Amino acid sequence: MTVPLIEPAIDPADPLQVLVYADSLSWGIVPGTRRRLPWPVRWPGRLELALNASPGQRPVRVLEDCLNGRRTVWDDPFKPGRNGIQGLAQRIEMHSPLALVILMLGSNDFQSMHPHNAWHAAQGIGALIDAIRAAPVEPGMPSPPVLVLVPPPITTPCGPLAPKFAGGEHKCAGLAQAFAEVCNTRGSKWFDTGTVIRSSAVDGVHLDAAAHLALGDALAPVIHNLLAPLRA
Repeated sequence: MTVPLIEPAIDPADPLQVLVYADSLSWGIVPGTRRRLPWPVRWPGRLELALNASPGQRPVRVLEDCLNGRRTVWDDPFKPGRNGIQGLAQRIEMHSPLALVILMLGSNDFQSMHPHNAWHAAQGIGALIDAIRAAPVEPGMPSPPVLVLVPPPITTPCGPLAPKFAGGEHKCAGLAQAFAEVCNTRGSKWFDTGTVIRSSAVDGVHLDAAAHLALGDALAPVIHNLLAPLRA
């Protein structure tokens, strides 16, 4: 007996998947420590909870792909695997279908070992957007739209991170404008997180719990509007 092949279908009741591709600011490192904030406090978790708070809408699943030290498109000379463009297309393929990809990278481009400024980091973001759009997703699956989050400006790096990010507060000057130009050229939406949060005073780079909660809350209506046509 021949068993007929059944073409798999995407169930419209399945949760919409949103991929967060980011670094330690989104991983949830507790400033001044190597500990991690709990999932409901980290902004991706806070965002998922907010998006699913209203019954009757298609659920949303926020996937965290957040690696400490990840750059946009550059290597870390001391730790392997921190180049954000390496393997990105395969991650898009792996998690498809995706309703949205959120990029929040750039802060590590300003580590003291790199000579980069805001323009360089923005070009890196542009390369990541291009890689996402060129990812080899399965036939019939959508190429996901991209939302770029501009990290908050680095303040004076202090504590154990001071040598690693020395001068970062100057290198990151003009980051929001540089990101906006790259995103507008590519037709990608962007959000300046520096309008709602600040880097922690503890180390000048990462986000404390209050900032994570505030960012998740600020992003909830933005993401809700982007996903609304798929959730009705």
